[in-house]
Amino acid sequence: MNYAQLLFPDFSLIVCGYLVCRYTALNRTVWEKVESLVYYFLFPVLLFHSIVKSPLDLGAASSLIGAGLLMGVAGIAMAYSLPYLPWLRRHIDPREHAASAQVAFRFNSFIALALAERLAGAQGLQLIAVLIGVCVPLFNVAAVWPMAKHAQRGFLGELVRNPLIVATATGLIANLLGFSIPFWLEPTVNRIGAASLALGLMSAGAGMQFAHLAQSRTLTVAVLSIRHFLLPIVALGLAKAFGLSPVQTTILLAFSALPTASSAYVLAARMGYNGAYVAGLVTLSTMLGVVSLPFALAVLR
Repeated sequence: MNYAQLLFPDFSLIVCGYLVCRYTALNRTVWEKVESLVYYFLFPVLLFHSIVKSPLDLGAASSLIGAGLLMGVAGIAMAYSLPYLPWLRRHIDPREHAASAQVAFRFNSFIALALAERLAGAQGLQLIAVLIGVCVPLFNVAAVWPMAKHAQRGFLGELVRNPLIVATATGLIANLLGFSIPFWLEPTVNRIGAASLALGLMSAGAGMQFAHLAQSRTLTVAVLSIRHFLLPIVALGLAKAFGLSPVQTTILLAFSALPTASSAYVLAARMGYNGAYVAGLVTLSTMLGVVSLPFALAVLR
């Protein structure tokens, strides 16, 4: 499989947003409004639809769910621990860490769905949908927590007001209750989802400043090492511990090596943090996915 070809559309949209913002009249003033549209409307609709459209068979995939959740918890623990490690503490700015910790464990669900279908067809798509459904709430809560804590803002209040978490929670409830989007509404919702992907990635590019990455090299290396090197190794160990089938192991390894979520930039920017730095991490993570996916699926497997 050509992983570079699979990742190229996402990366090219980020580059496109960067060039449009820097070299046309569509400057940061315009893109700030686009970020708000993506964060408060387009992304929530996409999240809700992506969870609702695939029925969750929790019993049939209980081992995979357990392995996926434990892998996520391991990624969150490693990301949270970075400022407390003696050899890293003095090199990491607490505020930058609060915004970028999410990059270490969140994932790009669009790439996940496309990759799973290519790897294992309809079964792979179903398995990745289960992982997305159970992991997104955990990862979104874990992404908000350090930012709300560092900014001394009410954590529960941030969760209740966070449109991405609200959309995920309502999507899971609707899925378990058997709700589905009416067929006549599907085309509209699909187009909103496509718009959210394109505009979200372009917004990340528009806010990107590579200079910020140079100022926080230690933190950059640390969070991306967790995302693209350590998590695939953890996933392999969990696959063996849980006795996953070959198909489940393949899906878990692919899940572990995905680029980080493009919405990480939107979340950081909307909560008042250094969105430019997180956008740079998203870009580098998308590039590193070309290496980490073959590492997980070819070398480790």
